[in-house]
Amino acid sequence: MTAARPAGHQAGITKASCDCNSAAIFPRHCGSMKIAICTDAWTPQVNGVVTTLTRTSEELRKAGHEVEVFSPASGFLTFPLPSYPEIRLPLFPRRRLGRLLDAFAPDCVHIATEGTLGLAARAHCQRRGWRFTSSYHTQFPEFVNARLPFIKVEFVYRFLRRFHGAAEKTMVATPHMREQLTRFGFSKLGMWGRGVDTTLFSPKKRGLLDLPRPVWVYAGRLAVEKNLPAFLALDLPGSKLVIGDGPARSILEKKFPDAHFTGYRFGEELASLLASGDVFVFPSRTDTFGLVMLEAMASGLPVAAFPVTGPVDVVKHGLSGCLHEDLREACLAAQQLDWEEARSAALDCSWETAARQFESHLVPVRTARQPRRHSRLQPSTSV
Repeated sequence: MTAARPAGHQAGITKASCDCNSAAIFPRHCGSMKIAICTDAWTPQVNGVVTTLTRTSEELRKAGHEVEVFSPASGFLTFPLPSYPEIRLPLFPRRRLGRLLDAFAPDCVHIATEGTLGLAARAHCQRRGWRFTSSYHTQFPEFVNARLPFIKVEFVYRFLRRFHGAAEKTMVATPHMREQLTRFGFSKLGMWGRGVDTTLFSPKKRGLLDLPRPVWVYAGRLAVEKNLPAFLALDLPGSKLVIGDGPARSILEKKFPDAHFTGYRFGEELASLLASGDVFVFPSRTDTFGLVMLEAMASGLPVAAFPVTGPVDVVKHGLSGCLHEDLREACLAAQQLDWEEARSAALDCSWETAARQFESHLVPVRTARQPRRHSRLQPSTSV
């Protein structure tokens, strides 16, 4: 028999705090560092990459480091990604980004994405002779193939292998993702896990929903690569609650009129909706991690998902969720699990630990023997 869930909207109780102590968390480096993070994914985008970079930057600053995020919001002219207008990429960012990086004079550079800004950052580092790290957040080959089937997965992997091959270390979120990239010829891979705010996301936030039970919940972008029809087409009792927005929303609302679409929700409102569900359903087959699964588990929801990259590393099968190629079977089995087990699994994941892993992989832009090619304030002449 599963334990009764907490009711009401009381403050959450955590096992692992997201606050950190600089001396304890970053023992490898003495003193503060100037860390440049270059990313095409940033606010107002809503996704796990943005959350990960935001929380990691916060933890690094708490530790005494100076962190500057160079993103599409850093004064670049941008253009909407075709078929995905909420994502805007910088247009010809190399010259401006070069000037910004030179002015900041970083001790470490991390390139988080492979878009136009990431490509410009990589080119500038190579031009300056700077070493850098990178990270692999999205199964980009599968993402592209899902939208443009005529582009082969192998072709995109060749591009990514070349992009990340110049980095001193490429950070990945899970062991399964590391193994997959190794099979595709990637090297110099390091682990950078994820965390969850277990104060914000808590079973204590559970409220009343005017929906038939059980309530099957999805939260995230509504896009083709998220494979939402695999969930929404299932014959399940109760109600389906879809939290989020994206380019596929209008199509999904028309095709699945019985599902309840809320649009994006944030902060306490999102935490309350998650905690008020019964099972979290994660139908994606292309995520590298699936941060929202941790948020759902912290809220006391077992997860139902396919046994693929992301869920196989995040979900403890039979405890915090169920993984099965028959997603309906996974849903019905997850409904029988104890919410306390799901919560307990999430408590092991903190942003403190994730930030410590990230920091441990950073490298100085120059080696001890490498001469400084430019003064700290010398502007870039790249185009």
